[in-house]
Amino acid sequence: MTLYSGAGEPLLHGGDLTAARRLFPGAPEPFIDLSTGINPFSYPLPQLPPELFARLPDVAGLHALATAAARAYAAPSPAHVVPAPGTQILLPLVAGLKSPARAAILAPTYAEHARTALIAGHTVSEVSDIAALADADLAVVTNPNNPDGRIFARTELLAVAKALRARGGVLIVDEAFMDVGPPAESLAPDAGCGNVVVLRSFGKFFGLAGVRLGFALAAPPLVERLRSRLGPWPVSGPAIAIGTAALSDQAWIAATRDRLGEATKRLDGILTRTGGRIIGGTSLFRLIETDAASVLFQHLGRAGIFVRRFGERALWLRFGLPGSTAAWRRLEEAMAEFRADR
Repeated sequence: MTLYSGAGEPLLHGGDLTAARRLFPGAPEPFIDLSTGINPFSYPLPQLPPELFARLPDVAGLHALATAAARAYAAPSPAHVVPAPGTQILLPLVAGLKSPARAAILAPTYAEHARTALIAGHTVSEVSDIAALADADLAVVTNPNNPDGRIFARTELLAVAKALRARGGVLIVDEAFMDVGPPAESLAPDAGCGNVVVLRSFGKFFGLAGVRLGFALAAPPLVERLRSRLGPWPVSGPAIAIGTAALSDQAWIAATRDRLGEATKRLDGILTRTGGRIIGGTSLFRLIETDAASVLFQHLGRAGIFVRRFGERALWLRFGLPGSTAAWRRLEEAMAEFRADR
């Protein structure tokens, strides 16, 4: 168990091409951003009426969005859904559902969970054993996990929730990548059990991170507390319209899961030929471990390809999916050059 003490500014993450260009000023353009787990095959934006940008969002539209999310995620009802301008906004709010006490984060995982729990006043520990979560007052699990894609069984998580409930504790399950995970392991259908909060990201799977849309799924009393903290008009009118359309488009969702699966197989072939070992991932990203991680990061950066590195795990690199024929070709060529140089 590791005691976490760092708060301060938001932590650095993937997707910062300004930083990439500072690191590699001579790299060819356009930069290929493989540093995130965002679907490069974005949902096609619907035609939006101009008035969506000119007026405040209405309650009926927000309810329609919550209804679409409840159906897409198999939540008990729209009353169990809190739409928000991205799950990042929700992190300190859900951490604050429990009075300052002991928080445990199953790690390694998305670092913002520990930081925002600390901001909410908790004493934060990072643990490696899921059983250790039952001793906390606030417990956080990412499922599938980021960055290694580990899957935790629904039965295992429900057992943790039960143990916490007996002591007044809360379980937060971040399901940002569950759109490409096994649906049977989602806790979304169990959001009504009273002490579970499930977070779902819209932008990753639908490839529309800039829309800034996410959801918390929880029992109605927790939902009301979160809604009151978000205040009126938590989501923009355009985001409501886009989210409602995308979450209701089951044909696109099914086809995209298949497309991502095929793309990941292609990426696996490229990565394994470098001598790196694939140690985890989802169909939106792959995590490799290699002694040459630092050298490979630099090599790809000079080729205009930005991947995710981890300061605390120097042998790890995470690769997202290229989104075009040209991007695939540049990645394959850069990896082939790397092999030849070694």
